[in-house]
Amino acid sequence: MSWNPRPWGLKVLANNLALVQMLGHELCMDFNSTSSRDIALALSQYQGNQGTSDFDLNKDLRPVAPKLRNAAVLIPIIERRAGLQVILTRRSSHLKHHPGQIAFPGGKVDQSDPSILDAALREADEEIGLSRELVEVLGTLPQHETVSAFQVTPFVGLVSDTFHPRPEVGEVDEIFEVPLNLFLDPRNFRIHPRVWFGVERRYFAVPYGPYYTWGATARILRMFCDVIGGHDEAVG
Repeated sequence: MSWNPRPWGLKVLANNLALVQMLGHELCMDFNSTSSRDIALALSQYQGNQGTSDFDLNKDLRPVAPKLRNAAVLIPIIERRAGLQVILTRRSSHLKHHPGQIAFPGGKVDQSDPSILDAALREADEEIGLSRELVEVLGTLPQHETVSAFQVTPFVGLVSDTFHPRPEVGEVDEIFEVPLNLFLDPRNFRIHPRVWFGVERRYFAVPYGPYYTWGATARILRMFCDVIGGHDEAVG
């Protein structure tokens, strides 16, 4: 498997709304600049909702007192000429769990991990070749509970522009960038239905060109939108 470099060219779309609209989505983007300092400050000062869940839009389906396993993800942000970009992955289509889905680098916390943060940085190194020396951790988002019984801690990190992606063979099919401002406007988040095990569930989704981000990744990004963008936390 070779890395497809074309998605990294998507950053140029941040300067051309017309091209984005040609992709078939009428995105509500705000291209006002947001700096890494703004993000770190917002994360440090946030005192709102202290947790999110895959069940936020399906509260009646939430299990009683689930036993949760610890996991961690890194939300990698990198500075480009067009502004800050979020680095995302497309999981391998051959994986047993969540094949082909858009995700952050991350995974479950191993016993050998000194901390939850170490787990996030280790997974980022393994999945996309991001050395921890190239990451400045800006802060954390509230923990997120997944339908698969994980309690995920999302860390936000500023990535050095010297980073060169290296997808993990068999785990990651693609590494790409999306303009940060896409995720700072709540109007870009859709709520879609899907039947799962015979029951209709609702979930957040963020379409962007050929990429369809949904589920836990989209819910975490919606919390990111609320915290960094200062928006209402209503989840519909």
